Amino acid sequence: MTSIPAEPVQGVDQDGLKMPVIDFSKFRTGYPAQREEIAKQIYEAFKNSGFLYLKNHGIPKEQVHTVFTHSAKFFERPSAEKDELAWTTARSNRGYVASGREKVTQSENAEEIAKLRASNPDLKESMEIGKEGVEGMPNQWPDRFGDEDGLSFTKTMKQFFLTCSDLHKNVMRAISIGMGLDEGFFDEYTAGFDNNLRLLHYPPVKKSVFKDNPTQVRAGEHSDYGSITLLFQDNVGGLEVKSPKGTWVRATPIPDTIVINAGDLLSRWSNDLIQSTKHRVIQPPPREGEMADVEQPDSMFSARYSVAFFCNPSFDKTIEALPGTFENTAAKKYPAVKSGDYIEMRLAATY
Repeated sequence: MTSIPAEPVQGVDQDGLKMPVIDFSKFRTGYPAQREEIAKQIYEAFKNSGFLYLKNHGIPKEQVHTVFTHSAKFFERPSAEKDELAWTTARSNRGYVASGREKVTQSENAEEIAKLRASNPDLKESMEIGKEGVEGMPNQWPDRFGDEDGLSFTKTMKQFFLTCSDLHKNVMRAISIGMGLDEGFFDEYTAGFDNNLRLLHYPPVKKSVFKDNPTQVRAGEHSDYGSITLLFQDNVGGLEVKSPKGTWVRATPIPDTIVINAGDLLSRWSNDLIQSTKHRVIQPPPREGEMADVEQPDSMFSARYSVAFFCNPSFDKTIEALPGTFENTAAKKYPAVKSGDYIEMRLAATY
């Protein structure tokens, strides 16, 4: 991954959608006034668009590079090995998910999702990793194969899970300050480490696939389910965010930044003051020197890799509108819901 340019890095500002680039170093190590200013910037971004880019976030780029390297090696494994590590249930949400099995969508209707999966499948495969030590729900690690890549993969992902969990805690502290709450308000909600590390591989695909089916996507339109998502992108691109005007705007990768977006449970917590904005993954823009002519039978879109860390409130915690987000009980937009029940319900609908 290349270094951030010396000149100011611009985010997204198109069709009313603003995704600012926020320097998190001033929250991590700055004076109280600087920390409060960054907290306000993050909260405002989540209120306005639900999306932002975070730079100087504290995760070493060497560690991110190692994660991407091991992810690519994992997806190169034979199908038989990956299938031996297969995902089983929404409650566990651990293991390998073959291409076409999941269909991300806003729908909760099983019949409708099945039709979408058949007609317009998501063109991706993934590896789902949860916290260690949950009885009856072990992670499906490739170290069982006994090769060096499998052992290194397991060690790398265990450490990265903890690294991302630390950033989750700090970003939630910033949101708490931005909302006028005590800095540690969300600490008890992040203490459960009930997060999900998802490695994603979007294989190369013929450009004719998108020409023949204009509604084809690599990952369908959806919002995320938890509190926030930390998204690490390669340089291929393809992520789009829905603007207030209903258009799709590319969230172009910016080196050494993390795309962070708010999820549905954080939106419920804030009584919809914070936006859980819909997004999708489509074909990437043509790369420099790449053949763009879809009429060529062998013309291909490049593979894409990304790593998403889905940050969830501890599964045993109840989520309801926070103080200061409503004037009276009748103004609460959502009933209280237990975090784990909500996440499981949404996952079960997509598989």
